[in-house]
Amino acid sequence: MIETLITFIIIFGIIVAIHEYGHLWWAKRSGILVREYAVGMGPKIFAHQAKDGTLYTIRILPLGGYVRLAGWGDDKTEIKKGQAASLVVSKSEAVNSGDENSVSNIVRRINLSEHVELEEAVPMLITEYDFEKELFIEGEVFGEIKRYSVDHDATIIEEDGTEVRIVPLDVQYQSAGVFHKMLTNFGGPLNNFILGLVAFIVLTFIQGGVPSNSNAIGQVEKGTPAYTAGLKSGDKIQAVNGTKTADWDKLVTEMSSSNGKELKLEIIRSGKSETLAVTPKKMDGSYRVGIMQSMKTGFFDKITGGFVQAGQATTAIFRALGSLIARPSLDKLGGPVAIYQLSGQAARAGLPTIIQLLAMLSINLGIVNLFPIPVLDGGKIVLNIIEAIRGKALSPEKESIITLVGVVFMLVLFMAVTWNDILRAFVN
Repeated sequence: MIETLITFIIIFGIIVAIHEYGHLWWAKRSGILVREYAVGMGPKIFAHQAKDGTLYTIRILPLGGYVRLAGWGDDKTEIKKGQAASLVVSKSEAVNSGDENSVSNIVRRINLSEHVELEEAVPMLITEYDFEKELFIEGEVFGEIKRYSVDHDATIIEEDGTEVRIVPLDVQYQSAGVFHKMLTNFGGPLNNFILGLVAFIVLTFIQGGVPSNSNAIGQVEKGTPAYTAGLKSGDKIQAVNGTKTADWDKLVTEMSSSNGKELKLEIIRSGKSETLAVTPKKMDGSYRVGIMQSMKTGFFDKITGGFVQAGQATTAIFRALGSLIARPSLDKLGGPVAIYQLSGQAARAGLPTIIQLLAMLSINLGIVNLFPIPVLDGGKIVLNIIEAIRGKALSPEKESIITLVGVVFMLVLFMAVTWNDILRAFVN
């Protein structure tokens, strides 16, 4: 139970953290302020404010994660009229007018939390503010209405104690070019593809190489018909019962069709031709002779093998998706419960299987996230394409409605898949 839970948290956590980091990396290079990069959900247990304004947090529930891009969705910090706050005010270097309150003093930090106390902070009951265009905050200070300029890089300590940067228009998601928005949205799935590829490459190194399709024997298992018949590692099986076997696939096909009957193998050993007879034995439900495929163990063979496995995994996922579209069924989908069960199986099988599961799930998440469904990255990219065609973005109201439809659809689907997973687990 504990082993399964830990494996599930590690796999799911790595995949989501890498996905969200893809959004963060491209957003920063597009001039978009990333207010927070969070690993986990719920109350924070660790926080670090970087010099560029990004708050890095680890949260108590080790499932999921997110990035808060300036101006993306409902990222803005809402302040109610009359809300109590405390301001850290310092002298401004620039003087643009004769108003002492708005020119000589500038706000660096705005504290909205009752749980945080700031030294030498000015208390205020906020009546008006603008952190996007004019950058000011106004309110009652010791019975007098005062107005302060707010620094472009000022921070807000939100009610839960999270400190993030304010979001002037020039660093908001909406202010970035269409191409940069698309890169930011595609960054998450792209990182999942990269993670899957790297995991498959690591897997080939752990396995010692990749299977070769040559007709050479890699290993001979002791106590098997092949061992008894005298077959050795390195023997090349040229023919089976007179049928040429130039590669491993052809060799397996010919041996599998024997149905337990004796096989005559023409082999090449140390440059000399020999003929050996071997009778397959039924093992694990199928007839086998006890030989294993040879491996390519070169450095570049392992790298190439990782690419091949990633390609095969991607192809398998697309086939599964094609089957799902052709014949829709909840049994063809899996949610957190199914991933939890797979994590348990992988934990019992060992590290190579865990890495293989991580690679498969990462590529799968990358592909699914590119579906043109509002709220998913693919849906956001579709909105970016529409913006490029129209020459302007959809209105915030229309975009909110479209996103809400996507949220409802994904929520219903998530609940249906999860319930179906629970039923399957209970029945099994």
